[in-house]
Amino acid sequence: MQIIRQRCFARVGLVGNPSDGYHGKTISLIVRDFWAEAVLYEWDEVQIIASDQDHSRFDSVQELARDVKLHGYYGGIRLVKGTIKRFVEYCEGEGLKLHSRNFAVRYHSAVPRQVGLAGSSAIIIATLRCLMEFYGVRIPLEVQPSLALAVETQELHIAAGLQDRVAEVYEGLVYMDFSREKMRERSGYKYGVYERLDPLLLPPLYLAYKAEVSEPTEVFHDDIRARFDRGEPAVVNAMSRCAGLAEQARGAILARDAARLARLMDDNFNVRRSIHSLAPAQVEMVDVARAVGAAANFAGSGGAIVGTYSGAVMFQDLQRELGKIGCVVLKPKIMPDLEDAAP
Repeated sequence: MQIIRQRCFARVGLVGNPSDGYHGKTISLIVRDFWAEAVLYEWDEVQIIASDQDHSRFDSVQELARDVKLHGYYGGIRLVKGTIKRFVEYCEGEGLKLHSRNFAVRYHSAVPRQVGLAGSSAIIIATLRCLMEFYGVRIPLEVQPSLALAVETQELHIAAGLQDRVAEVYEGLVYMDFSREKMRERSGYKYGVYERLDPLLLPPLYLAYKAEVSEPTEVFHDDIRARFDRGEPAVVNAMSRCAGLAEQARGAILARDAARLARLMDDNFNVRRSIHSLAPAQVEMVDVARAVGAAANFAGSGGAIVGTYSGAVMFQDLQRELGKIGCVVLKPKIMPDLEDAAP
């Protein structure tokens, strides 16, 4: 029996728009400590198998309420189902005939839930990779993030942008330009200019997260999106400024200027704080990290932070002080092993 197994790694945003999808620029990095995996094999009928993370049984109403608070109302099955639908429609639109064999598919995610590490899009992309292999279909690399985005925004009506999906599809460290003049379209999907950078140019990074302060990403995105669409000057100007910070950060990375990159990451968070009403527990993570001398920025929509640090002593200080407020702190794995290299 043919068994197809595909992984997609988690993403951290380093510098750029505080929320993606605003015609700006950003730099993101995948971290190989966390991933979503899809497994697909030939079956008599098309079947999506529930994951142990698709909870429907609870020991108490209190456990149910806590699960909804941390993880939202919906599991990953809707993501898998939406991906299959979009894949079929893409193939029909491109005149690609699919074979008639059916399959069963299941997913598992090791990405901490709802802390801004792009776990939902990782499930979608892992599933998409399985489908492409099963049917022998090649979707252009630049189109894959946009197709994955459409699963969430058009099929499931979840607020999201391209940033997460670009990093997860291209892997490694990616500089992205979504400015209006750089956007292109292929097969009905819009995409920007994506440039791979060498992750080895980065200074030492830490990643910290605290699941207890998580919330679904759509909660974080909704208000700021409406304010941007209304043309609120503070929000529009902040997005433009963050795009400029990403462009400067690209130069700092290429020049191996760790001090400048650290300042830009700090500036990025400061701009973000100026337009968002941020949860105090999430801001506390940044403040604690900065107090020991490290740079700090949200890694995504909140619940996780990323930054640079100098030396083993500072990293130990980060572990100790962030540990006091319930954070897990690690040095993210940014380079592939032979067994998890990109397909």
